[in-house]
Amino acid sequence: MLKTSPAEQAATTERSSRSRPKILGAQTAAATLSAVISMGAYCVAMAVHGTYPFGSRSRAVNDLGNQFVPFHAHLWDLMHGNTSGDLVFNWGSGFGVPFLGDFFTYLMNPFSWLVGLFPRDQVEIPVFLVTVLSVGLAAFLMTVFLGRLRPGSPWLRGLLSVGYAVSAWMISDGFSDPMWMWGLAAFPMLGIASDWCLRGRHWILGTLLVFAAWAGNFYIAAMATIGMGLVLVVRLILEDTPVRERLTALVRAATMTATGLLLAAPVLTVGLKASKLSQPAPDATYKGPPGFADYVAHLLPGGLHGNAPQISVGLLPLLLVLAFPFVRRVPGKERIAWCVLLVLVALSYIWAPTILLWHGLAMPNGSPYRASIALTAMLVIVAWLALSRRPRPKELLYGAAVTAVVVAVSARSSYVSHGTWILTVGGGLLVLVLLVLLYRFRGQRPMRVALTGALACTVFLSTAYTVLSVTAIRDSSDWWQPKRTLDARSLAAHDAVKAHDKWPATRSDPGPHEFANNDPLLLGGQGGSYYSSYVPAKTAEALHGLGAGWYIQGRHTLSFTDPVGRAIMGIGSYLDWARNGRGFTQHSVDAPPVVTLRPGDVSASDSGAHDASVFARQERVLGTRVYDVPALTPAGGPTPTAGSNGDWHLPGNETGSKWTTFSARCTPGTQAYWYAPWYPGGIQAFDRNSSQHGSDNMTSNTLQLLGTVPASGKFTVALGVTSPQDIPQFPVGCLSRAKLKGAVDHLKATAPQKVTAGGHSIAATFPKGTTGTAVISTPATDGWQCSVDGGPSRAPGTLGGLMAVNLGNGGSRLSCSFQTPGLKPGLLASGLALVALLAVGVGGAVRTRTRSFRTPSPSSANGKH
Repeated sequence: MLKTSPAEQAATTERSSRSRPKILGAQTAAATLSAVISMGAYCVAMAVHGTYPFGSRSRAVNDLGNQFVPFHAHLWDLMHGNTSGDLVFNWGSGFGVPFLGDFFTYLMNPFSWLVGLFPRDQVEIPVFLVTVLSVGLAAFLMTVFLGRLRPGSPWLRGLLSVGYAVSAWMISDGFSDPMWMWGLAAFPMLGIASDWCLRGRHWILGTLLVFAAWAGNFYIAAMATIGMGLVLVVRLILEDTPVRERLTALVRAATMTATGLLLAAPVLTVGLKASKLSQPAPDATYKGPPGFADYVAHLLPGGLHGNAPQISVGLLPLLLVLAFPFVRRVPGKERIAWCVLLVLVALSYIWAPTILLWHGLAMPNGSPYRASIALTAMLVIVAWLALSRRPRPKELLYGAAVTAVVVAVSARSSYVSHGTWILTVGGGLLVLVLLVLLYRFRGQRPMRVALTGALACTVFLSTAYTVLSVTAIRDSSDWWQPKRTLDARSLAAHDAVKAHDKWPATRSDPGPHEFANNDPLLLGGQGGSYYSSYVPAKTAEALHGLGAGWYIQGRHTLSFTDPVGRAIMGIGSYLDWARNGRGFTQHSVDAPPVVTLRPGDVSASDSGAHDASVFARQERVLGTRVYDVPALTPAGGPTPTAGSNGDWHLPGNETGSKWTTFSARCTPGTQAYWYAPWYPGGIQAFDRNSSQHGSDNMTSNTLQLLGTVPASGKFTVALGVTSPQDIPQFPVGCLSRAKLKGAVDHLKATAPQKVTAGGHSIAATFPKGTTGTAVISTPATDGWQCSVDGGPSRAPGTLGGLMAVNLGNGGSRLSCSFQTPGLKPGLLASGLALVALLAVGVGGAVRTRTRSFRTPSPSSANGKH
């Protein structure tokens, strides 16, 4: 073996140092171009379609409108001190709910924090930027990662990265969930970190990448960790190094991942605890795999159908993936390993046990194929492994032939659209020709530059058309009609709510009118509406028990629609539907304060099991009798029967036949309210017709006003249902407005002298020696601690599910504060991980310094001084 002189070594090092900036410059430029093409193609498609912010059509569809625009509006309020809560607690939604879990889950994409730079009435612009910038970052990082897999043209791998960043998953699933869009960047982040593990470098930086991936959105990061873990396993299998070195790389990856997860522990522990304490989600079961043709069709661009994984990455990567098994420059072992990985991952999406594994052991309530993002990353990886070997024309033609078979198999699938044919036939042929020409002119730089530019234009136009095609199909569905967020009406509602906001004296409720499922976040104020994966079970149960409605089995709570419920919650102002059905009307009502006093100790036992009706529960919490609750008497139509628990069983009636009718008697002049939470049918009473749409226990009705009881005191209620139904034994309560006014006046007269509220605290000052129970009209969720006159802090008791604190033998100062469940252990774990990270960093610095002292310099080695 020839030895090189020190001078030759120095010259080689100098040449390498000179070329490195050029290489890094080209790679950065290519990655930047990939990001620009990805973002530009998406924006062009939105502009052509007339979608906001380029047109009048709102983007606020599905959860984008119901959750993410309102959550970003609330984040704006937090940044500008324009709301009553803080990061720990949200006083606005659900009459007071924990917020840190929501923040960690929905608002940790760093691009979300740009919202503070825009006016509040333009919050939808930064929400759009979250999507676009996440796409650009994903394309940039994927270009970098592909270069670490194999060397080759950075410009070509940048074009492949566009297919990943603007994949079918992003267009169909990710676009409406800005939090998931960070997961798009998490895949290449973790890929770069795993590559450092293979090379034995940058353990600390890799750990920080793992932390960034998981902190930004742990849901998709979990999928990214599984996906890139599988990629790492394949790379280790294919490495031509001793087993010991490969095991060392695996251990390095495991410790890097574990430490990164511990750094992000607060995000995980708070989220997991919030999930454990939340209202259970409706049971979701996997309905079975899609047909073979439907699944295969999803490899093609331009279509939309929710019955299979969204795995299309465009024609350029697809053609190369299908040519990969035929590329002879790729060793056979490598071809087999990567093809097996793709097939196994594709199959894992249609088998229930592995679907559960991808989704954290919980079947999603929406699409069961959210993890298909992992396969889009793997397809682009394999496409690059093929393209970096410069596939021959014959091999490309084999790939084109397989693509033709895919098209033929998919032809009758409902997924395939007009756009699919244009993109596959027209775009596919153009891509094939350009790839063949790139091979033919591989030694001629000017031609390769021109052909690469043509390929870039093709990728840009085909990507834009794919986005346009899918978006047009989606927007034609009623399910995807946008919500009214931050338009003229909702902005007027926001102003109305703020104008009447007297918190914490009383509440200004933006409901029961709804623009979106999270109106208190969108419009401000303090109401009952709240839609989140983290709706506390105690909140849902408390509000439901007092007569408020809900959707999605209690994971979307609603505001009260009756005067007693509003009085209990201290609502002094609320918005309701206008009589003409357009917009809203503002109502101001007399209300007690948010903190009130009840005689005796009513917090010791709060079982509502003996309450005969919702009206009795409301009276128990209000502290005064305000209802007549009549017994119903069958009076015509199909005969109802009394069940063993006292509930009425309705036999149902055929369409057009008589309805089951009940008669009742109440005090003349009182207002009759109806409450049957799960009732789905028509109601006729007081010469009015109405209908409800309850569904046990998915959709719960609120209390509904039937009418005013006539002078005779007698009235009837007719019920029309087409199938057998059960209703409560006492579904009607007749409210005396005079008694309710007296109850409100009493609560105001005995109210505390002063009520103050902080971001996650509330306090009340009573006259000295006050006895009884202080009731705070906020659900008693886990995390609250209260004290009287500076005494020991304890969890509050409850009255009707609301916070209730016994003042003992006499107290004057009540103080309650909220601590986020799960935060302390998360901070402890994060602190330990930070210590470990610092220890590794200091240890590495010491070892490097020690080696530098022990290693003689070239001058000393040559005897020079």
